[in-house]
Amino acid sequence: EYNQEDFHIYHSQVVAGVMKHFAAEYEPERIEFWEAVGLLHDLDFEHWPEQHCSKTRELLEERDFDPELVRAIVSHGYGICSDVEPQHVMEKILFATDELTGLIGAVARMRPSGSVDDLPVKSVMKKFKTPSFAAGCSRDIISQGAEMLGWELTELIDKTIQAMRTVEVVA
Repeated sequence: EYNQEDFHIYHSQVVAGVMKHFAAEYEPERIEFWEAVGLLHDLDFEHWPEQHCSKTRELLEERDFDPELVRAIVSHGYGICSDVEPQHVMEKILFATDELTGLIGAVARMRPSGSVDDLPVKSVMKKFKTPSFAAGCSRDIISQGAEMLGWELTELIDKTIQAMRTVEVVA
């Protein structure tokens, strides 16, 4: 209903798949919930980028969505457009992987295979250190997310690549 651009739909599907993958490890009884959080996390971005997260809160609350889902989504904008700090591991993973999936996807597209299937962590780390590459993907947010999770940056990248390998995006 709100996102029509192919990029936004693709990004939401990737993040939903990544969240589903992590849910299987951390909270398997709530896989669908984690997936929904990933799918809806940028609900407002295409039409209201200047109100990102706050407009999503408004739209979801108007429709009586679960307050936990609303909180999780709004927390992914912590320090950028939201003051809701990620607390639950699900929220921290969303915060950490939202930007990172974009960076990983950009690195993968540059490879001969065009895929994450053969993408090594070192290739992502090399591009991570090049701020002009995929400049819209905040390295600070990615690093902050790894820290929130208590993971090394390379661990976060590796786990996210593994998660992205499981994602099936509907064209």
